[in-house]
Amino acid sequence: MPYQTQLKEKTDRLTALLTPFAAPELQVFPSAEQGYRMRAEFRVWHEGDEISYAMFQAGSKASSASLIKMPQFPAAHESINALMPVLLKKVSGCTVLKTRFYQCEFLATLSGEMLVSMIYHKKLDDEWIAAARALQDELGIHIIGRSRGQKIVLSQDYVTEKLNVHGETFQYRQLEGGFTQPNAKVCEKMLEWACDQAQGATDDLLELYCGNGNFTLPLSRRFNRVLATEVSKTSVAAAQWNIQANQADNIVIARLSAEEFSAAFSGSRNFQRLAQNGVVLADYDFSTIFIDPPHAGVDDETLKLVAQFDRVIYVSCNPETLCSNLLALTKTHTVQAAALFDQFPFTHHIESGVLLVKKAA
Repeated sequence: MPYQTQLKEKTDRLTALLTPFAAPELQVFPSAEQGYRMRAEFRVWHEGDEISYAMFQAGSKASSASLIKMPQFPAAHESINALMPVLLKKVSGCTVLKTRFYQCEFLATLSGEMLVSMIYHKKLDDEWIAAARALQDELGIHIIGRSRGQKIVLSQDYVTEKLNVHGETFQYRQLEGGFTQPNAKVCEKMLEWACDQAQGATDDLLELYCGNGNFTLPLSRRFNRVLATEVSKTSVAAAQWNIQANQADNIVIARLSAEEFSAAFSGSRNFQRLAQNGVVLADYDFSTIFIDPPHAGVDDETLKLVAQFDRVIYVSCNPETLCSNLLALTKTHTVQAAALFDQFPFTHHIESGVLLVKKAA
């Protein structure tokens, strides 16, 4: 299906889903048709002495019958496509790197850094480390070796991404295996849209599900102070690094789930994790909340918390759960803006955003 045709189908579908909530016309942020994915992973297929990158037909068992060899992957960023044949040739010429090489994962950045995870069905020894280190140095990349019970980090297990938001560049530490938005250019548009919805804010921001601080950092430029919550230790650690690297000293991260923070906000529970960060909720002047929940959407108790805010900026990875949440939120709020971000071209996946503003009493 041509790209513009599939984008129109997504636009029509999201428009229909939002029509019952009197949403304004969608802002649509398209993707590039190729080179948009910053992450790619492949099986490594062995055929005699030759190896190749491989995928398999959807719904089929991995076998020669369902094999699709991938000398290139047009959806991936140009830096991944440039590295793929070079890396494969180098590995093919080195027995210790080639033997039982099972899977290869690439994490690229707009900043130029590249992380490659090489996964094996064998124990990785000193000989492998020496060969992999030489390959890493020659190609100017970061390599991680993995096998059952092993993770060998030759230099670092992260890359530092740089995203531009309305002319300002933000740095993000992205960890191997951690969640990151796969389409960096569309991610920049998402960040700009979220910041536009916060235009004119003069108070403090509460953010739930903040991850590594993807939205937190640019939004912090629009508010006096930001209190953000995230339950994953790995994501919190990355967010703390990002805060320091971007000199965003008006942000505090609390390691709490959305449900836990709702209990703290209502006063029904106290959490040492807030006190340890010097957070006194009564000191904040909140009127805006930003949420980017998981696929399942926002739970009922957290929705009660969200409904208390004058302005709600909601980014969603699932339009069905977004609309389910809107059934509750539009009792107290109106939809003032709506957007579609085509993070995943040529798939049915829809990333969207809405701005909700509290109705007058």
